[in-house]
Amino acid sequence: MTAPADYRTFLARKGQLEGDHGFEPDDMPTWLYDFQADLVSWACRKGRGALFADCGMGKTPMQLAWAHQVNQRIGKPVLIVAPLAVSFQTQKEAAKFGVDAAVSRDGSVAAAITITNYDRLHLFDRAEWGGVVLDESSAIKSFDGERRRIVTDFARWMPYRLLATATAAPNDYIELGTSSEALGYLGHMDMLNRYFTNSQHTSRGVRSWGTDKWRFKGHAEVPFWRWVSSWARAMRWPSDLGYSDEGFQLPDLRVRQHIIDAREPAPDRLFDLPAVGLQEERAESSRTVQERCEAAALAVSDADVAVLWCQLNKEGDALERIVPNAVQVRGSDQPEDKEEKLRAFAEGEISRLVTKPSITGWGLNWQHCHRMSYFPSHSYEQWYQAVRRFWRFGQTSAVEVDVIATEGTSRMLENLQRKAEQADRMFQALTAHMRDAHHIERTVNHPHVVEVPSWVS
Repeated sequence: MTAPADYRTFLARKGQLEGDHGFEPDDMPTWLYDFQADLVSWACRKGRGALFADCGMGKTPMQLAWAHQVNQRIGKPVLIVAPLAVSFQTQKEAAKFGVDAAVSRDGSVAAAITITNYDRLHLFDRAEWGGVVLDESSAIKSFDGERRRIVTDFARWMPYRLLATATAAPNDYIELGTSSEALGYLGHMDMLNRYFTNSQHTSRGVRSWGTDKWRFKGHAEVPFWRWVSSWARAMRWPSDLGYSDEGFQLPDLRVRQHIIDAREPAPDRLFDLPAVGLQEERAESSRTVQERCEAAALAVSDADVAVLWCQLNKEGDALERIVPNAVQVRGSDQPEDKEEKLRAFAEGEISRLVTKPSITGWGLNWQHCHRMSYFPSHSYEQWYQAVRRFWRFGQTSAVEVDVIATEGTSRMLENLQRKAEQADRMFQALTAHMRDAHHIERTVNHPHVVEVPSWVS
């Protein structure tokens, strides 16, 4: 028996499968790969959409092409908002492709496609712009409240919006609500109420995220992914969209784990044990700064170029002091100083960079470097983004990563393993439902969605 047409319409409306808000694009530029042109065409027709494309899949040329299409369509400039130092990287890409784009630091319209950083967005008058691209949009959730409000308020009334990021929510499905809200679809809390239920007591098979415990409602998992697929496209390989993966193979990722002995055991203990709780972990990290920094310096001592990632200010200061020719990018640096240091590193003027993933872990292309050291935290997203500055399409060397930890912080590695597995499940579900909803046949069945080190796999 076929449901009445009005009831089918009612069900479609309840499913929040939003229609298109854009336009049919003109000819795509020849410098796009076929799969990139496909995604840009979809984003133009959608008008307000998200591209969740993995590192090295060409988000920058795709967002430049989308912004050019919007500018040509409505005759108003388009603003690309990017993390620190990524704006000048985007400008270089635009010049390579012959796209009219320039960086603005003062809120002015610098070109048909104007590029700025998130920390300067408050200088821009949204009435002057016809569209906005939020580059590395998953970083928005880490902003302080005022800056997040500025970004949300600026994007809210834009007729054309594009979100671009490699990791929409690498280990947290719930964060997809942030993207939906920025695009003008279901708000974060509306999404939770529609598709999830809160459970304070988890049991086997129940997914939990964040400080609260959430799981899909019994009927809601498939409708949820269909809804996400209605406003987003996700891919880790061109074959996710039915195209060939030729030319997009990644080099080896070699991860070495170093468990460093503390010079002295923790107070009131005969020997070190894994820390329990954040307070003990912080104390463990604080008392082993010197040992871990010395190990990190030794690990990359034979590298021509290297990045030493840290989590604490005292780690950064120690690394800068210990490592010859090291230059540190601090959170307290002025934006102009940060940009200058990152430019110098990208162009080979600095050979040893010390920085935090929370400062420079977004959007930067560092394929000229293939060595890094890393102090782990509980953030899988920071780990993923730090590694992906180097291990991305276009890298020609095997990427070597030295993870420095102590016995006391070993639980962080266990937590990263759980989050890595959860991240792969999310991306597998999103790409599978996207292909199913749009009748896309995958051309390659990859045995693993992404290679991860032995302590995460």
